[in-house]
Amino acid sequence: MPVLRVNKIRTFFIPVIALLALNGCTTLRGTGDLGVVIERASGSVQVVNTTQRTLLKQVKGLGDLSHASIVYSRDARYAYIFGRDGGLTKVDILKGEISKRVIQSGNSIGGAISQDGKLVAVSNYTPGGVKVFNADTLELVDNIPAVYGADNKQSKTVGLVDAPGQRFVFSLYDAAEIWLVDYSSGKAKITKYKDIGLQPYDGLITPNGRYYIAGLFGEDGLALLDLWHPEKGVKRILKDYGRGTKKMPVYKMPHLEGWAMTDDYAFFPAVGRNEVLVMDRRNWKQVRKIPVHGQPVFVMARPDGRQVWVNFAYPRNDTLQVIDTVNLKIVKTLKPGKAVLHMEFTPRGEHIWVSARDAGTVTVYGTDSFEVLTTLPLLKPSGIFFTNRAHQIGL
Repeated sequence: MPVLRVNKIRTFFIPVIALLALNGCTTLRGTGDLGVVIERASGSVQVVNTTQRTLLKQVKGLGDLSHASIVYSRDARYAYIFGRDGGLTKVDILKGEISKRVIQSGNSIGGAISQDGKLVAVSNYTPGGVKVFNADTLELVDNIPAVYGADNKQSKTVGLVDAPGQRFVFSLYDAAEIWLVDYSSGKAKITKYKDIGLQPYDGLITPNGRYYIAGLFGEDGLALLDLWHPEKGVKRILKDYGRGTKKMPVYKMPHLEGWAMTDDYAFFPAVGRNEVLVMDRRNWKQVRKIPVHGQPVFVMARPDGRQVWVNFAYPRNDTLQVIDTVNLKIVKTLKPGKAVLHMEFTPRGEHIWVSARDAGTVTVYGTDSFEVLTTLPLLKPSGIFFTNRAHQIGL
């Protein structure tokens, strides 16, 4: 009997060891300190380790990543990458390989993952609308054409985010509408809010999931939907926010998802002006203008809310500035390299990773010392997405 028991143990362990060897799994690791950096020119991404500040694996074959974004599965193992060519790609960041890829439209502009992690939604320009997929298999679950008007035109959809209650929210660029899609019953229930303002070009949701805000390209102001009281409809805030009556060049429209939210204030980029605007979150009124280096694109708060980091549009896009949120003043100016496109804080905010596309680098700074900790070479890097996003609303 003892001999038979040993033989059984050997029989069990040999194929397991062989399987591990075949898969190359010589290192066990979690996903909590991992992330993905977009290499936009080559259709590839780099899986990175944020603790060791190293590159782990390049994943190729992801199509057009010129305006790519990423969301994560609940276990933070899989990155869902939304490409401009309509590609939706599920990447296993532990194995460093593509799990599944589908071309779901002609031109997509981002996506979101549901509160329970079972649905992945994609926002499309061509044809206009949102498609919803099974997060495990990438099989199509729902198709929501953004149809509007008497002649049933289809609008570009923008600003797609997830919201509490198993909901998605997005805006219709051509239709001046916001749609709220509720999957809590298992089937989509759509509420449409019309005449919210001309040409909503992007949207954000506040970190607590209460407010959805759409920026307007066709007129000044913002459209706000209170998701705790959606029956009250959309109201307009900051009626003077935008380009105003004075015509000025706008080199790049700011991303609303890059707004900074602290306990008391929202910090956001002025359109076409070299200013960061400060808004009181209690009444959504502007209280301050902070002069900055150029036209701001992303205005991002460190996780503790003590700092706000700002990057800028072309041609002044080689610079970062840091605002202290207590005295509302610039405390540091940095020069990471040409074409600074994106920033991402480590989960607790001790470091920030900064991509400089034309310099071909990602630079890691200490957020207290502002010292360069690491510089990593990448192919035209742009978006940086760490796995702690898996547990944040709207990211």
